Amino acid sequence: MNPIPFNRPTIVGNELAHIQEAISRGNISGDGHFTRECCALLERRFGIHKVLLTTSCTSALELIAWLYELGPGQEVIMPSYTFVSTANAFLRTGAIPRFVDIDPETLNLDPAAVADAVNENTAAICAVHYAGVGADMDALLALGARHKLRVLEDAAQGVHAWYRGRALGSIAPLAAYSFHATKNYTCGEGGALCINDDELALRAEILREKGTNRTQFIRGEVDKYTWVDVGSSYVPSELTSAFLFGQLERMDEIDERRREIYDTYTTGLEPLAAAGHLRLPVVPTDRVVNHHMFYVLTRDAGTRNALMDHLREEQIQATFHYLPLHTSPMGQQLGYRDGQFPVTEDLSARLLRLPFFHELLESDQQRVIKAVRRFFRD
Repeated sequence: MNPIPFNRPTIVGNELAHIQEAISRGNISGDGHFTRECCALLERRFGIHKVLLTTSCTSALELIAWLYELGPGQEVIMPSYTFVSTANAFLRTGAIPRFVDIDPETLNLDPAAVADAVNENTAAICAVHYAGVGADMDALLALGARHKLRVLEDAAQGVHAWYRGRALGSIAPLAAYSFHATKNYTCGEGGALCINDDELALRAEILREKGTNRTQFIRGEVDKYTWVDVGSSYVPSELTSAFLFGQLERMDEIDERRREIYDTYTTGLEPLAAAGHLRLPVVPTDRVVNHHMFYVLTRDAGTRNALMDHLREEQIQATFHYLPLHTSPMGQQLGYRDGQFPVTEDLSARLLRLPFFHELLESDQQRVIKAVRRFFRD
């Protein structure tokens, strides 16, 4: 019996041929042909004003912290149920994460909790689109407008997902994508800054290019480039962009395959959900999910852990997801404590992610479903 991994990055098309072409073109350092192609494709497909590829989603979030000029004494409201990069990006500029609880249905920011957390130090709201299900952006943008707060989207898991007809990443003035190896479209390590406010575009280019106006120089807008602002090196290799373009040009094919996997899990596990053994993901009717992952919520933490052990014995790699940031050692240093956000802690302890990747065989997926069914039957 072969082990079933949790994730396996996949070559779906011309990734290697594009890398060879990038080498043949003679520019592998960045912002060449394939970087431009990736950005143009994302802008066109998702209605984003300007896309800049970055070395990671973390890099894109750090750029947002700079562009929004978030610093000491300011707070950024965000879910505790998220990856550490969401908090680290703002801590690096001196701002403080203000964690709040999540909506028990979508596992996204609870707008009511956000409203309760707003105070005189609040500067921004960071929406995290968990599992490719859009957060309630209308409510969050309304809160931002009412209190004159910046709003951003951590859309690391949200590429090719939609909220009320708008692509995630195209809604707030600034957003961040991830192309990490665990994401739907990948280049191993990579990300993108999505800019929907034209006034922020030029400075974003400068910050991304080490604080220089090199991008303007490349476009022929200046006759030489020099140091004009703070910045860092956030430009990905052209080889990385070439690989990514091979994935993005097959976006619909990848999405369709992931939908098939998602629907198979849903159909196979619905009887257990109907019997009350577990809960399946919830997608509101005004949102379109990108099938980033498939998780189940068990009745309690003990059942989740026992199910995870059972699947491991069956050589099936299933895993929990985020540990709430407010319960981490760093969260404790920031003054948070266990029990502060009960919905987050409860759902985190009961959530189990099942194997999910492009080349997951139908037979292996049925093996996973049967193993889960066997656990609850026994």
